[in-house]
Amino acid sequence: MFTGLIEATGRVLSLEPRGEQARLVIELPFAQELADGESVAINGCCLTVVEKDATSASFDILRQTLTVTSLGGLQVGSLVNLERAMLAGGRFGGHFVQGHVDATGEIIDLSPVGNDHRLEISLPPEIHQLCIDKGSLAIDGISLTIAELTDTSGVFWIIPHTMQETHLQQAQVGQKVNLEADVIAKHVAKLVGK
Repeated sequence: MFTGLIEATGRVLSLEPRGEQARLVIELPFAQELADGESVAINGCCLTVVEKDATSASFDILRQTLTVTSLGGLQVGSLVNLERAMLAGGRFGGHFVQGHVDATGEIIDLSPVGNDHRLEISLPPEIHQLCIDKGSLAIDGISLTIAELTDTSGVFWIIPHTMQETHLQQAQVGQKVNLEADVIAKHVAKLVGK
């Protein structure tokens, strides 16, 4: 379980295809603190540490994960959002994020407005139906509040701290992003659907 509060950013050192799977190696600031088998959310996708050294960690990515997320499109040098699993008894400041990506969207707009940035993301219908104004949506692992819902997208306002401390500082219009809808909304939708 994660909070959607990005702990640090890291850089992709390699993404090596291994048949239908891949091995992702990330340079990350807390590599020495990790244990094999530990969970780390990379751009909002929960992955398991399979190897580590003093400055980096390796993760195996399954075919389904490559299909459902944007991780297969990472390039050497790409900046990624990182969050370790939350500790029991720790502060909880974002929203419940499982690290289970539901779909991907695309950055439609990322433009400065005063000191802040306006971020607009396309939302596929299966995600859009789970969103409400002022609700939460995890975008590449970042817990964000939906400021406005259009018919096909969500608009978010990014404060300077979030811009500086996440991969959004290098994000581009047209970039694919991972989306995780609020887990409570998913449960309610399933119950109401029955």
